[in-house]
Amino acid sequence: MTGTSQQTRTQRGALIVVEGLDRAGKSSQCEMLQTYLKEQGHSVKYIRFPDRTTPIGKLIDSYLRGSANQEDHAIHLLFSANRWEIAKSIEEDINSGITVIVDRYSYSGAVYSAAKANPTLSLEWAWQPELGLPRPDICLFLSISAEEAAKRGGYGAERYENETMQTRVRELFRTLFERQKDVYVVDAGKTLTEVSKDIQNAVLNCLACLDTIGSLRKLGPLAK
Repeated sequence: MTGTSQQTRTQRGALIVVEGLDRAGKSSQCEMLQTYLKEQGHSVKYIRFPDRTTPIGKLIDSYLRGSANQEDHAIHLLFSANRWEIAKSIEEDINSGITVIVDRYSYSGAVYSAAKANPTLSLEWAWQPELGLPRPDICLFLSISAEEAAKRGGYGAERYENETMQTRVRELFRTLFERQKDVYVVDAGKTLTEVSKDIQNAVLNCLACLDTIGSLRKLGPLAK
């Protein structure tokens, strides 16, 4: 089947989100997935959050590198605003037939803020600014133990990369995914190639269901 006929069959592009703990291999897998889908004839775009090139993104970058401090609620809203900055272009790309791969999204945003254990910043509070953003057709969660992540190069370079924080993040991801659909858990402790194959299979199944899903949906409230 040619790439053109594939694109005609699926009509719109898909919104694919890749989430996971730090050093789970998200960026490498996003790049491999982008290459694979292009080889299959799909138009693909790959973006990462936070987008550190925007004015808001530069504030976030300073915070993550530890060179600036922000109040917990304020930095959370900056992360969310960073996603809203790009939301319209994501929708436009998908409606024009481009599949968009996103490295980190609203799920990370809510979970990492709630993991700070601020009594006035719950998971429910953190999720509120995400309501109405484009909803992924599939969210791939790369699951890896904190011990394995700590063995990987570069671990600990940024603010959230410590065992205590990562343990809380893992627990909150589990809670969030019990209350949201379209999540596919991938064992990121496997080899790079094995993980890539698992992701490819899940994404191909998602692309085959786009006609059933219909138009791009919006993120809604957390299920009770």
